[in-house]
Amino acid sequence: MDEEAIILREERDGVVTLTLNRPRQFNALSEEMLTALQTELDEIAQNRAVRVVVLAANGKAFCAGHDFKQMQANPSQGYYDQLFAQCS
Repeated sequence: MDEEAIILREERDGVVTLTLNRPRQFNALSEEMLTALQTELDEIAQNRAVRVVVLAANGKAFCAGHDFKQMQANPSQGYYDQLFAQCS
């Protein structure tokens, strides 16, 4: 398991655990994390052996929400629309 990966994945007996791995940023949802999470979920959706997905996090916080530093660096409505669409 790559400790530097933004999303860690473990799979055993039909259970996949995805762990958010940005503990210093309180696992804030950056664009990169959202993309990595979507990629993992898309792969899991294709695997009929997976019965359960557990979402976990490293560090003190589960998830602080969106990465506000990243949002403040891109203060356009178009960026916000794209970012929020990625979450839905």
